[in-house]
Amino acid sequence: MTLPRVDRVLLGITGGIAAYKTGELTRQLIAQGCEVEVVMTAAAREFITPVTLQSLSGRPVWHDLWDPRVDNNMAHIELSRDKGLVLIAPATADFIAKLAHGLCDDLLSTLCLARECPLAVVPAMNRQMWDHPATQRNVARLIDDGVEVWGPAAGDQACGETGMGRMLEPAQIAERVARSFAPKSLNGLRVLITAGPTFERIDAVRAITNLSSGKMGYAIARAAWEAGADVTLVSGPTTLTPPPVARVAQVSSAQEMLATVNAFVPDADIFVSVAAVADYHVLNPSDQKIKKDAHILTLELAPNPDILASVSALADPPFCVGFAAESENLDEFAEDKRRRKQLPLLAANLVQTAFGSDDNELVLFDDAGRHRLPRASKLVQARLLIEHIAKLYHPR
Repeated sequence: MTLPRVDRVLLGITGGIAAYKTGELTRQLIAQGCEVEVVMTAAAREFITPVTLQSLSGRPVWHDLWDPRVDNNMAHIELSRDKGLVLIAPATADFIAKLAHGLCDDLLSTLCLARECPLAVVPAMNRQMWDHPATQRNVARLIDDGVEVWGPAAGDQACGETGMGRMLEPAQIAERVARSFAPKSLNGLRVLITAGPTFERIDAVRAITNLSSGKMGYAIARAAWEAGADVTLVSGPTTLTPPPVARVAQVSSAQEMLATVNAFVPDADIFVSVAAVADYHVLNPSDQKIKKDAHILTLELAPNPDILASVSALADPPFCVGFAAESENLDEFAEDKRRRKQLPLLAANLVQTAFGSDDNELVLFDDAGRHRLPRASKLVQARLLIEHIAKLYHPR
């Protein structure tokens, strides 16, 4: 298996206050493997300097239509030729109007008209400007022309008002860039994913849970979304921000997770069981806080349902992918679990290197044998796992 390829992004910055966020956006794009080259309008240079963006991108910053550094003064032609995406963030109302009407009076607007690669714009403006019929007509025209429009979001604005028109945050934009480059190996498929721990109540304030952070499950949900899938994420309690998938269902206990999975699984093509579901729940939990005293507290525990086993045992199950976190004998225990639950694929790791960390090292087990993935961030591991799932799923 190969790691995701490096992609080239031309980041166009126009003159809005949200331009101050483009330094962080540049950093995040580079962190996820992109090469970033920046083109600025004259107004953008009033908000953030070319020196800042050149330092962050490690590449020259462009703004002059007649820049002599490009052969034949054809910067508007040459700059986009090796790019996989032209991204305009922030995109002001003025620049959106230029794009909608094919106007080109500077380097950025001219190269947008001369480009051969996809174009995405990220609007950022005052709420009245966004709501104005002229802006809405221009945005609709861009969409009709095949331009992707990401956002805007609602929230506090620099003018002191609140409403639609706020630029998406850099992390949200970076997610969409990653999706635009990702192979659509699961395009049109419905993927159901469980993530995080479960929380089995003891009393009003205490519970049995585990150390799962949910990071791996959330990364797999994002990777499946990037691959074009319609993703439903069923999550136990975590502190994570969900990826921009179609549906997120928040649950607490194993019983709640099972009921939610059962509601979605009839429509699922692929089921990925990543959640670290507690093996037991407390019988007769107390509605009130149990007071501490000198006596030993005895809890009566009953086994929780095996969600993955119940799904894989259906008469017409989806393609089921399991996870195993082991503390020893990884290969033996993982393969035994895969065969017992009749899974076409199981991903396994050692708990000493998995819970709570930002990177991981997975070993995949399927009918063809054992496949070790290189140690990498959980998102990279998730993308490699989704690639492997797609290869196994499509021949079926």
